[in-house]
Amino acid sequence: MPELSIIIPCLNEQKGIAFFIHELQKLRPQCELILVDGGSGDKTVQIAEPFVDHLIHSPCGRAQQMNAGAKKASSNVLIFLHADTFLPDDAVSQIQQALQDGYRWGRFDIRLIGGHWFLPVISYFMNLRSALSGITTGDQALFIDKSLFQQVGYYPNIAIMEDIALAKNLKKHGKPFRVYSCVHSSARRWVQSGVYKTILLMWCLRLQYFLGIDPKQLAQQYQGGQFWKS
Repeated sequence: MPELSIIIPCLNEQKGIAFFIHELQKLRPQCELILVDGGSGDKTVQIAEPFVDHLIHSPCGRAQQMNAGAKKASSNVLIFLHADTFLPDDAVSQIQQALQDGYRWGRFDIRLIGGHWFLPVISYFMNLRSALSGITTGDQALFIDKSLFQQVGYYPNIAIMEDIALAKNLKKHGKPFRVYSCVHSSARRWVQSGVYKTILLMWCLRLQYFLGIDPKQLAQQYQGGQFWKS
């Protein structure tokens, strides 16, 4: 049995998937790699399939894809990793230490990678927000004891904010472990859409989510880059 199962939801990641999967090979066989494709129309699947332990096809949607991967996992410890986020070299040992210390879930600090000068500032405040609130977002490589994940009912099957919803449920069962070693995550959407605009958009979406706006409507705003959709 592998020590950890890494679950990777993906959709149309042809441009970067080869390098991403190559970087994860050094963790095998200690870690099991599970790629969950949401219906890619490019060559993502063909490129990645020879280099993962399991390839799963799932309806599109990160929550559904990650839940499908978790059900296939052989390990008792799960890591949910975006296909543009890279783990630090000590990721496995840090997770093992967290479990030995009695934690049942946790996340990594994040460093956004891109060409904009403001990205380190964003990264700092993302890490600070998580430290103060206990809320973990998807690009911070959440890891969790599989039995706890099953206990809370998996990721809520919603169109967006599934990571925040899961973290809120997990906080009822204990504090998250903070790994100070950073995952490195691509800031491509931030840069393409405009860094400052993306900051405002994400805060607006979170505010609406906490006010009870339907996640389907929030997902439409996220895809369209809109702050509010009546």
